[in-house]
Amino acid sequence: MRRLLPEPAADGIDPYDAYADAPGLRVGMVMSADGSATDADGWTDALGGDADFRVFRTLRALADAILVGAATVRTGRLGPARLRKDLRARRGGPPAPIVVVSRSLELDWALPLFTEAETPTIVVTSRSAREKVPDHIQVVDAGEDEVDLPEAVKTLREDLGYDRLLCEGGPALAAALIRASLVDELCLNIAPALLGDTRHTRLLGGLDTEAALDLAALYLDEGVLFTRYRLRV
Repeated sequence: MRRLLPEPAADGIDPYDAYADAPGLRVGMVMSADGSATDADGWTDALGGDADFRVFRTLRALADAILVGAATVRTGRLGPARLRKDLRARRGGPPAPIVVVSRSLELDWALPLFTEAETPTIVVTSRSAREKVPDHIQVVDAGEDEVDLPEAVKTLREDLGYDRLLCEGGPALAAALIRASLVDELCLNIAPALLGDTRHTRLLGGLDTEAALDLAALYLDEGVLFTRYRLRV
């Protein structure tokens, strides 16, 4: 990885060190150069290649909890969080829990995400829906009929001690967090590919608000541009 901003630096920057100043809530996503958040197969796996995956693992290792939307879980491709031996040693413990945010709770509770996670998965939902969650799964209820994201984030931090939060999407959850002014940093990885309209997925689905960004850092690795934007208050 090579740093381009704030000032150019030689190759070989450790992504763990480059991203170590984790803010309160960070959104980490990848997109193609023409703005699609999914690859030709409707997923993110092939977009950024190995370079993107290295940063993906690093951001997870730096987080206290990892937020994901229900639509991402329903794909069945999101497994329990795991850490390589080297990142586990640097983290000093097991992987961060995955926190699934869902209003409807139309989820398959038999997925490994809910049955095999080393650090048990947490579900965030409304108070009216929490009875739909199996008893063995920890629940954060926030809001009466709709999920109240500010309340949920406050509970995760103040009651559960998860100060550094990472949102991996999908687009709807990331947009909702930005809309609620909860996001401190957007780590947007731009892959060197044009995908066209066939499989285009907007990076932030349904974002109906404006947010000013300050470019805090820029890195390059294997053709992928790694941007770090701070959201202005």
